[in-house]
Amino acid sequence: MSDQDEAFLAEDEQKQLALKVILEAWEDALSQGVAAEIVASSAIFAALTDMIEHYGEESVAEMVAEWPDRIRNLSLIHI
Repeated sequence: MSDQDEAFLAEDEQKQLALKVILEAWEDALSQGVAAEIVASSAIFAALTDMIEHYGEESVAEMVAEWPDRIRNLSLIHI
């Protein structure tokens, strides 16, 4: 393992840190008067834009095509 590899957190730690940072930013936006639904739609837009850049439009379109059923079955959190 190189020094550069050691600088990165394990995947689980990255996920925990990313969620923590996002939730803090979310709360900050709410405390500054941004409506929750605007924060939510902005977060979805940012996430999808980033995913399209990394994985391409078709891959992301296939992934989100599964969302309606998952939302209806309350299983979206297991993406």
